Amino acid sequence: MAYIAAGAEVNRGSGCPFCAAPEKSDADGLIVYRGTHAYALMNLFPYNAGHMLICPYRHVGVYDEASPEEIDEISRITQTAMRVMRTTSGCHGFNIGMNQGEVAGAGVEEHLHQHIVPRWRSDANFLPIIGRTKALPQLLGDVRQALADAWPA
Repeated sequence: MAYIAAGAEVNRGSGCPFCAAPEKSDADGLIVYRGTHAYALMNLFPYNAGHMLICPYRHVGVYDEASPEEIDEISRITQTAMRVMRTTSGCHGFNIGMNQGEVAGAGVEEHLHQHIVPRWRSDANFLPIIGRTKALPQLLGDVRQALADAWPA
């Protein structure tokens, strides 16, 4: 609940959260890994524990405007993130995707970001359907630290 409340405050501010995150410490920006052209960070509003986002540093809105270097690094970070999540959480699968534009569901449509959501067999229950909420068994900062510690050098 603490990070959900903090996220509401962050979203009321001006500016791009994906441009602001790299200016913070890894812990404060929820950054798991920093590359040359892109980085991985925890989703402030995760669908599942370990839900990461991969973003280019450059403020670009859609996939077809990203540079070849950005696309290459986003792909490589995605592969590593999947391996790290399997190792740290034992997940059984992933949902990976990008929502391009508000009409497609992008919460931050002006800055490209790819979702990596770890999935486990039987990870769905009645809570999201009836209670319209999702119980996450780990604190966001704890998950970020575990993933960052497991990231290969």
